Amino acid sequence: MTTNAVKRQAHRAVAVGAVGAATIGAFLLPAAPASAQPVTIPGVGTVEIPNEIQIPQGIPGLQLPAPAPLPFFAPVRTAGEAALDAAMSKVGAPYVYGAAGPDAFDCSGLVQWSYRQAGMELPRTSGAQLASGAPVSLNDLQLGDVISFYGGGHSGLYAGDGNIVHASTSGTPVQVAPISSMPVAGARRY
Repeated sequence: MTTNAVKRQAHRAVAVGAVGAATIGAFLLPAAPASAQPVTIPGVGTVEIPNEIQIPQGIPGLQLPAPAPLPFFAPVRTAGEAALDAAMSKVGAPYVYGAAGPDAFDCSGLVQWSYRQAGMELPRTSGAQLASGAPVSLNDLQLGDVISFYGGGHSGLYAGDGNIVHASTSGTPVQVAPISSMPVAGARRY
């Protein structure tokens, strides 16, 4: 073969390859975006080459990975919240001095029983309840915090919105009442 024949065959191969690639590209690629760069191929002409290739949707056999699911975080309930729920279930139960549930309560018996339902063991008397746990400011109360009154002689559970649930006195069932209805001695978190 002569040198010219080799050159002509090479030109033809490049042209056929470029046309073939351009033909395949026309089927697989969307129309060139406005930011395409013109490229001149000898014997073929000028073609637009996109700066980025977008993957079209719906190509048979194309498997894209599924997006990872978002992590699930279950809300965390505190022992105080669980204890408060237990105490609220006893609103209306009778007050009986020295009773610690499940059908009748005195103040510290209600607090102890409620926390036991939440899986925690608290001291039996209101004075001992005020002496244990972590001290907490009245400005930082959370649901279920133990609030003591009358120097530690009475206790109840913080029910939110400035209220407590407590077993107050003989003849009065377990009830929700304002914290401000009694002199506060302190609050504890368990």
